[in-house]
Amino acid sequence: MSTPEAALERVHARITQACHRAGRPRDSVRLLAVSKTRDVAEIRALHRLGQTAFGENYVQGLIDKHDALEAPPEPAGIEWHFIGPLQSNKTRAVAERAAWVHTLEREKIARRLSEQRPEHLGPLQVCIQVNVSGEPQKAGVEPDALPALADAIAALPHLHLRGLMTLPAAETDPERQRIPFARLRELRDDLCRRGHELDTLSMGMSGDLEAAILEGASLVRIGTDLFGPRPA
Repeated sequence: MSTPEAALERVHARITQACHRAGRPRDSVRLLAVSKTRDVAEIRALHRLGQTAFGENYVQGLIDKHDALEAPPEPAGIEWHFIGPLQSNKTRAVAERAAWVHTLEREKIARRLSEQRPEHLGPLQVCIQVNVSGEPQKAGVEPDALPALADAIAALPHLHLRGLMTLPAAETDPERQRIPFARLRELRDDLCRRGHELDTLSMGMSGDLEAAILEGASLVRIGTDLFGPRPA
């Protein structure tokens, strides 16, 4: 059975190799450990090895783990990312705990997060989720609606629009994996030409992180390859 240290080393090696292939510096890609369904002990084990950013898909999971690990007198100091769907009646819990939200797709949710963000925490770092694959069952704004949403979010006082996120259709062919990631990069570049200063592409998971890095990912979201298969 793999140890947390061995798993973390393997993932970092994959990222390093992909960066080398892409001609990019290693520090241009951050690792987000997706801790959905994982317990506090598993998160603490990776954190002790130097992993600082963890992503939660469910609001209750974020609440439970944040409150357990950030309790005084020795808060862990984890950078918490919310990477799941967010309903308007649950925005306050996220605004009060997360450093990042990757899944904005509606102006209403963005406004609530901005209004509920505690002043002492500083701006909430956010990405817009884009449905680049056009799958009807997938969350995310359609590309045609992206510029207007980006303008609205950028105007909110307690949010900092950092970039875009996508969760494309599953694909095993490495070259075909690159297509939706290239599309997200093009959409980011278009927003930059329109005046937005965006530095983040949240894309790539355990099965396709290399393709994502080749197309410009700045943050890869890894769960299975760090923690192993999810519990039943």
